Amino acid sequence: MRALAVLVQGRIHYGWIVVSVTFLVMLMTSGGRAAPGVMMVPLEQEFHWSRTAISFALALNHAIYGFIGPFAASAMLEFGLRRTVLTALAVLALSVFGCTFMKSAWHLQLIWGVLVGCSSGAMATTLAATVISRWFVTHRGLAMGLLSASAATGQLVFLPLLAALTERQGWRAAIVLVAAVTLLVLVVVAWLLPERPASLGLRAVGAPVDAPEPASPQGNPIAIAFMALYSGARTKDFWLLFASFFVCGASTNGYIGTHFIAMCSDYAIGAVAGAGFLASMGLFDLAGTTLSGLLSDRFDSRVLLFWYYGLRGAVLMYLPFAFDVGWLGLPLFSLVYGLDWVATVPPTVKLANDRFGSRDAPIILGWIFCGHQLGAASAALGAGLLRNTLGSYTIATLVSGGLCLVTAIVVLRINRHPSANGGRVALSSGGT
Repeated sequence: MRALAVLVQGRIHYGWIVVSVTFLVMLMTSGGRAAPGVMMVPLEQEFHWSRTAISFALALNHAIYGFIGPFAASAMLEFGLRRTVLTALAVLALSVFGCTFMKSAWHLQLIWGVLVGCSSGAMATTLAATVISRWFVTHRGLAMGLLSASAATGQLVFLPLLAALTERQGWRAAIVLVAAVTLLVLVVVAWLLPERPASLGLRAVGAPVDAPEPASPQGNPIAIAFMALYSGARTKDFWLLFASFFVCGASTNGYIGTHFIAMCSDYAIGAVAGAGFLASMGLFDLAGTTLSGLLSDRFDSRVLLFWYYGLRGAVLMYLPFAFDVGWLGLPLFSLVYGLDWVATVPPTVKLANDRFGSRDAPIILGWIFCGHQLGAASAALGAGLLRNTLGSYTIATLVSGGLCLVTAIVVLRINRHPSANGGRVALSSGGT
């Protein structure tokens, strides 16, 4: 690893290699977590499980995926980023492979809901925030945009392949593929991911030569995580960021990410075609979120969020009619929605860093990300219940769009400037 750092130094800072490895980890994690979207109908057909029972497992996954974030960020401080990621990848591979032995709905809820939720949650937004806070002083928006885009790019890479495998070989073949790719990524991480710049005798991108190594919070990881929640929860901005991310998760991973392929089947559109539309959203999101990262380095993040949530709400209001427009309907939705999919993440992370400081923001962002996944869990379960009750997804779509339009106004109240004490919180066990 050190030899590679010496080889690339002078051509490219090793921080960008770290971003590439982290991108690969998050791409694989998000792509693997998208598998139930193509498995929902086959599981219904093979096991005769209800849409609600399957949705509950996915909702549980979303909730735990978010809740584990602040504890994972604390574990990275206490036990090391590299060790935490390697452990999470090993648990994820074993858990995903364990799905091939499922016989009852509670097996899906335990394995995919709890185990996959915990292990994949350790490699979510908090991982990106931790990497960027350690390796970058400048270009943070661009780096965060790239890592945020990895979630949708995972769908681009995995969903069409998983859908084709499921259609031809069955859903178990798709699961085995996800487990195998996870193990390959584990090898890449073990080879190329260092703990921090100082491990290679480097400084962060853009850091002055005489800049001291930033101090990390010390103490029990669980105590650090809850102290961050206590400190952050006393501020209005924490709750505004939490609420906006709740709606973000509800309108993306929870609703479209979980139910879009099943929604397409209601209109006689096959799983492979539905996965293709989701994959195209991932392609557009790669461009949209990277651009969002660049914009968040230059413009007021609150204004960016206003436009992102407003546009997302409008296009979701259009979705129920997209199926009846003809050949232009769904491609137009995929283009606009895809550009906006997770474009909200870079400005949200920027606001959190501005408000709470780059040292403490990753842990507090972990709690804010809990809001994202609680929203995703609520939408995953709620949309399944509405589909079972009403026979269509129309009401769920309109509710999701309406929430986004309200959030577009709410985000303008976030104060991006730190308070007099710098907005920082004391996360060491003994206080500061």
